Amino acid sequence: MNDLEILFEDNHLLVVNKPAGLATMGTDAGPTVHSLACQYIAEKYAKPGKVFLGVVHRLDSMSSGVLVLARTSKSAARLSEQFRKSGEGPRKVYIAVVEGDVVEPRGLWRDRIVKNEREHRMEAATALAKGGLDAELEYQVLRRMADGDRGSLVAVRLMTGRKHQIRVQFADRGHAILGDVKYDAAPQKFRGIALHAWSLTIHHPTKATPMTFQSLPTTWGKWLPTGEEVKRLNQADAW
Repeated sequence: MNDLEILFEDNHLLVVNKPAGLATMGTDAGPTVHSLACQYIAEKYAKPGKVFLGVVHRLDSMSSGVLVLARTSKSAARLSEQFRKSGEGPRKVYIAVVEGDVVEPRGLWRDRIVKNEREHRMEAATALAKGGLDAELEYQVLRRMADGDRGSLVAVRLMTGRKHQIRVQFADRGHAILGDVKYDAAPQKFRGIALHAWSLTIHHPTKATPMTFQSLPTTWGKWLPTGEEVKRLNQADAW
């Protein structure tokens, strides 16, 4: 048995709380969420041979949070179709700690994101840049740190799902995700970066009923959202 936190499982889904620093899949450098989840299913149900688990979406290896895996090929196809629907697909809400004080308590940001091949990272496009993809998010400030750290705890709702989108859009405005040295943040001692997929709403692949899964990060210490902050995010008019 491994230490992967299981949030939900049935015959069609396996939902986990991905830890920071662990890739979703596709690396030969060690275990991944996919390999650990397959190991969990094989051990729990004494399954011989290779276990099927479909990866229908991913989280950056440095971030953490709710990740859904499909236990059948039919579920994988139906879930993948949901995640392909930008703006109409699953509802994704992240929490993050960013550097500095985010002045406006709420905001809607629209940018275009391009890949910088030379620097091996994504960035907000300039007016002269060619190509790129539209990136849209909505945020609200939950808390501003008052102990000299000059950081802000924010909640972010994604309307599009571009690579490194939250990291790029906040860094471009001078508010890099805490610990995200790839996007010019100061180094931190905790593992990964302070970006967590807090809430994910999907439709069950066979029942078609909406299901919401939520989790909190396990290593944020004083940056962890309070019960009142989580309650506020769960209110019907939060966004």
